[in-house]
Amino acid sequence: MTQDEGVLANTDVEAAPALVPTAVILVEGVSDQLALEALARRRGRNLESEGIAIVPMGGATNIRRFLDVYGPRGFDTRLAGLYDAGEEDDFKRALEREGFGSELTRADLERLGFYACQADLEEELIRALGTAAVERVIEAQDELASLRSLQNQPAWRGRKVEEQLRRFFGSKGNRKSRFGALLVEAMDLTQVPRPLDLVLAHL
Repeated sequence: MTQDEGVLANTDVEAAPALVPTAVILVEGVSDQLALEALARRRGRNLESEGIAIVPMGGATNIRRFLDVYGPRGFDTRLAGLYDAGEEDDFKRALEREGFGSELTRADLERLGFYACQADLEEELIRALGTAAVERVIEAQDELASLRSLQNQPAWRGRKVEEQLRRFFGSKGNRKSRFGALLVEAMDLTQVPRPLDLVLAHL
């Protein structure tokens, strides 16, 4: 997650909503939130009417603070979560600390409603759509020239297109937040990445 996303995310646990949701999906950043909200809309779900909130934490290391608010010792809401595989230990430790089990495995986390993206959200979406479809989304946003410029940089020339695309999304301002939802909108609903589908289905 970029520093910009961290700024955008509501990491102030004192700012918990006055009307507490009945269920919460904890995500690392704003891009994850917007992508899941877009997927829910495409699935015909109204999360607000269902009492479900998708809450960006501003990074995986903040999960303890959010579990304090929404977990058993706080509002005791139903919980689920989406995280990058590299941040799994943060989620395991925080959930164990809150009494959700000990020596949790990934299978245990999934039973609790917490699902890992293989690398991150963008990698999942790029793999699901394919690079050609992702480039069409970028072109529709008039940013294809920026992508080509990055691909021609010595550090990125010759790299796999998937790697170049992930770098592109993370290289400027709010691209991750903006393109996460756009990629979901462009996706065949039969090809939705497993963690995104399952985390929504959990609640």
